[in-house]
Order: sequence, then C-alpha cells, then structure tokens
Amino acid sequence: MSASSRPPVPPGLVVIDKPDGMTSHDVVAKVRRILGTRKVGHAGTLDPMATGVLVLGIERATKLLGHLALDSKAYLSTIRLGSSTTTDDAEGEVLSTADASEVDEDAIRAGVAKLTGAIDQVPSAVSAVKIDGKRAYARVRAGEAVEIPARPVTVHRFDVLSIRREGEGVTELDVMVECSSGTYVRALARDLGADLGVGGHLAALRRTRVGPFDLRVAKTLEQLESAPGLSLDLDAAVSTAFPRREIAPREAVALSHGQRLAAGGLDGTYGVFGPDGHVVALAKDEGPIAKPLVVLTPIG
Repeated sequence: MSASSRPPVPPGLVVIDKPDGMTSHDVVAKVRRILGTRKVGHAGTLDPMATGVLVLGIERATKLLGHLALDSKAYLSTIRLGSSTTTDDAEGEVLSTADASEVDEDAIRAGVAKLTGAIDQVPSAVSAVKIDGKRAYARVRAGEAVEIPARPVTVHRFDVLSIRREGEGVTELDVMVECSSGTYVRALARDLGADLGVGGHLAALRRTRVGPFDLRVAKTLEQLESAPGLSLDLDAAVSTAFPRREIAPREAVALSHGQRLAAGGLDGTYGVFGPDGHVVALAKDEGPIAKPLVVLTPIG
C-alpha cells in the first residue's frame, strides 16, 4: 500500500526496541516513514550504543510525551573493569588501564553498595546536561574542559548478576540497575571502577523499562515495518501511564473546550475519560478545581 493510500494513523504510542548503532532521532525518522506521518516524537533518548525501550508518541499522542511519568528506568548492562575512557563507555578513547583480573568479589559488591540508594552523581562529560546553556557533549567536542557539578539521583537497585574474568587484566560485570530519571549508568561504571582503583566503563547497555513501559510491549523496527501499528492506542496509553478519572457527558463537553472541573481528588496528573470510555484530557487538581493540561479528544 502506498503512503498516499494508507488510512490515517490513529494517535497512540509505539514502544520500540531500539537497535544498537541508531540514535533516537534515527528511530523517529524511520518510524515516520513506516507509519507515513510526520507527527512522531520520542520521550527520553537512548545513546546510539544502547538498545531497548524507546517510547514514541504518534499523532495527537505526541502531546502526552511531556507529561509521561518516566522517572523510573531499568537497565541490563555490562561494566568492564580495567580501563577508563573519555566517554565512560566503549565508544570513547582509553584514558588509563590497570590489571583488574583479580579484583576481589567482596570489594566489587561493597563498591556497588556505595552506589546504591540516594547518591550525588557527576554526569558523564559527554552527556546532554547543559552547562551555561550549551550541551556538555558539544563543549567537549569543541575541545573545552568541562566540569559538571554533581546532582542527586536515586539508584533503587544495583545488582551484580555475574562476574567474568576475561583475561588480559579485564573483569566484566553483568548488572541490573533500576534508577531515577537523570541517572547515568555509564557514570556508575566509571565511579565503580574508580572506587576499585582499576578504572571502569560501560561495555553494553539495554534499557528494559522506562516508566510503566517495558520490553513486553516493545516492537523491533523490523516487526513494525512488517505490521505497522501502535503498541498502545491513546486510551490504553493514558490508562497505562496515569490514574483514571471518569466524568459525566456534560463535564466531558466542558473539559474538551478547556473549561475547568471540580477537583477529582487524585494526586498529580491524571487521565480524564468520558462516558464513552475515551480519554478527553489530562488534568491536575489545583485546590478545589481540576485544571486541564492538554485536551486530547475534542468533543463537539
């Protein structure tokens, strides 16, 4: 079927299992072509070397992306002890090497414990953190020395799944990390290696979950190309990501025109659904009233 003869793409989310070597922007461009629409945006980037969950908004669902509670993320990763790099991952230039072939297992687990819980973390120098209005990675590429202040993050879980002695002075750790948004797993690898005195960097990274969306609903680009479609339609996406409030027909019409309702008694942002079961808007209580944040389904 040609792009011109396709039916309109419905609004919703597509959760992609991003392959290695593609930027998040590359994925957006490919999904635009597959679905035949320009209205595609992504929530939360992944580095080119990383694979796994990338959440895309399609058509009207792009309005959801800035409101999604993606403050908890989960990763499977491989940390290589024995060398540090300029980027804290395998794509950077090696800064130092040391023999890590006999790093004590108890010392590894003690180092991991220090990096678990509420910690202050210095993001990687090539991160997207802005320094005086300019991305840190852009300053690094321009040859500038970058100092990024530490910031509080939370590492909810940092489990060592396996320890492999790879020879040539290298020990590799397979780990599971669950953390708050803004946490850099490659910075965890860097800091663990530094604590152990042998240096470390991230060798592989796979995001298994972001917010409520995990690999169970993810599609590869090949799967999407062979069977174009949403992972979650607009109603299912809002039901999955937000608390649900149901309202009467008259309230639905008022809210769809941007009018305020009585407060719903729910914490944070929530989805407001009309009597037909379709989402009307996202809203948030402010005192005695509910303020519409974004209208998703206008009602005539």
